[in-house]
Amino acid sequence: MNNAIQDFLASAEHSILGKQTETKLALCCFLSHGHLLIEDVPGMGKTTFAKTLAKLLDLSFARIQFTNDLMPSDLVGIQIFDAKEGKFNLIHGPIFHQFILADELNRGTPKTQSALLEAMEEKQVTLDGNTINLPHPFFVVATQNPRSQIGTHHLPESQLDRFMMKIKIGYPDAKSEKNIISSDAHTESYQKLKPAINPSSLADLYEAVKNVKVSDKLLDYVLRLLDQSRNSNSFQGLSPRAGKDIIKAAKAWALISGRDYVLPDDVQIILPSVVSHRLAPFQNQSFDQDRELTQMLIKTTKVD
Repeated sequence: MNNAIQDFLASAEHSILGKQTETKLALCCFLSHGHLLIEDVPGMGKTTFAKTLAKLLDLSFARIQFTNDLMPSDLVGIQIFDAKEGKFNLIHGPIFHQFILADELNRGTPKTQSALLEAMEEKQVTLDGNTINLPHPFFVVATQNPRSQIGTHHLPESQLDRFMMKIKIGYPDAKSEKNIISSDAHTESYQKLKPAINPSSLADLYEAVKNVKVSDKLLDYVLRLLDQSRNSNSFQGLSPRAGKDIIKAAKAWALISGRDYVLPDDVQIILPSVVSHRLAPFQNQSFDQDRELTQMLIKTTKVD
């Protein structure tokens, strides 16, 4: 395993208790140049999770709380006229940070949601007709409340597709939860965190992910997964974008696992996070969880 990745994961364990897999998936998404959606109920440590990632990655951090009165200008910023200098000056909004936590994204209005999603896709924003590039790297971690909660504007499928991966933090295991509720040690651990991946090592990691090898057999397996999803009677098929994201995420996961080539196991590990939010069940079908659809897809597709 790469030393920077090893340091990152070891440091994260002190602040994010009992969530090694979720931490690896988030790092996988970041190294794949994607964006991450977290769907979970309040109080599961999503903010601590995101702040820890940002600190370990040495990225500037901004948390944006989405509400029904949040406007696109609250994200992007505004132009203010300076009478003394006779010109407009740009007051940057929080979107100009490298790591954005978009908290409770589905409580924002569709117009404000679209402003963020456009920035995610284009890596730039438009203000008063002027196009302004966003910093690099630019990583959005958005949280979304479950559909059962009121007061939300659920993201349409076309916008969900903009997120490379979706994960759930979930409840901690008994040992981790005991540590969380019995002391503030994990909070102190966060305050002591130091960056594990500097800009130089990050550039090397991006290049290493790019160079991870994908065989023709592996590509054929991913194509069969896509084809199987499109021929299913249970859910709508996956888009070509999903196929590209599967490959990108599998390459990053292989690197995190200490390899320079992708195995079918890598695809199967990351697949639920990459496609569960994109597999929309038909109305006459009933499934308890979107992950059940993904497992069905894996079981019905031959590896070779």
